[in-house]
Amino acid sequence: MKRIALLLIFSFSYFLTYVSAQVTVEARIDSMQMLVGEQTGITIDVSCGAKSVVELPVLQKGQQLVPGVELVKMEAADTTRLDDGKRMQVSRKYVVTAWDSSFYYLPPMKVRVDGKEYETKNLALKVYTVDVDTVHVDQYFGPKDVMDAPFSWDDWKPVIWCSVLFFVLSALAAYLIHALRTGKPLIRIIRRKRKEPAHKVALSEIERIKTERTWAQEDSKEYYTQLTDTLRTYIQERYGFNAMEMTSGEIIDRLTQENDEEALAELRELFQTADLVKFAKWTTLINENDANLMTALEYVNQTKQEEDPNQPQEEIIVTPEAKRQRVSIWAMRISIALALCTATALLGWVIYRIIDLLR
Repeated sequence: MKRIALLLIFSFSYFLTYVSAQVTVEARIDSMQMLVGEQTGITIDVSCGAKSVVELPVLQKGQQLVPGVELVKMEAADTTRLDDGKRMQVSRKYVVTAWDSSFYYLPPMKVRVDGKEYETKNLALKVYTVDVDTVHVDQYFGPKDVMDAPFSWDDWKPVIWCSVLFFVLSALAAYLIHALRTGKPLIRIIRRKRKEPAHKVALSEIERIKTERTWAQEDSKEYYTQLTDTLRTYIQERYGFNAMEMTSGEIIDRLTQENDEEALAELRELFQTADLVKFAKWTTLINENDANLMTALEYVNQTKQEEDPNQPQEEIIVTPEAKRQRVSIWAMRISIALALCTATALLGWVIYRIIDLLR
């Protein structure tokens, strides 16, 4: 039994090896009949082992298989795997034609597989002539020259309109660039001297009143009006409350939160005297006027706020108009970029389209 089993296994293995090594060569023709000048294909199929080396016939264009039948073209070989990759099929197609009516016998074509030569079966091809009416020869005309395609505005309209749009966008971009380079400054910066400190303004005004005190005896009301207005303006700028719209008593009460009572004692007396002069037609002496002027001067010097020596003497102000112009300049730059990109794309398309139409 063991010998029989081994014999069966050996026989089956030999059969598989034989089948895998078997080579078949076939040739087929697409059509066995055609008219003069038509074309047909001859295909060679070679089935062999997956590792076999196959050499198919190599023919040149115009080469004759037999007298009267010539090769038009030889296509590339095509390989297909079979039986899970154990075998393969190699195919190649030869396109042929004939220029004379006849019955042609196509001899076998030779194929080499692993160095061994195989032949295809022979084929036959019947070529028929075209029927010609020799009686009505006037119905046949000779070859004509190549005709030019007629001009069509429909083909050129997109090119024309895109060209116009290209020039418009280019002109717009050029105008915007010119406006940015040669136009007026888009951002206006104002430089002005920094506002004088409140104590300097008050001291300067008090000094002016002092130099003009000759008329103080004649017009005490005007004198005290100017002096108290100067103090009110200073207090408003120095402490940040609306002293110009407050009464003398309200100003003193508000200043008690900022100054000590000693600094306000003489100031309170000055405001009381000024109220009497302005509203009760009180008459003051010249030395009393000078004393009140010195009181105002001392109060300003005692309460003044020292300046920062590192503070710049000028301040730069960017106007709201300048801020709007900043937005405008960015809008112009974006518009220029979009116009140039679109114009470039249009130019490329127009050139491509013109070349295509002129072919």
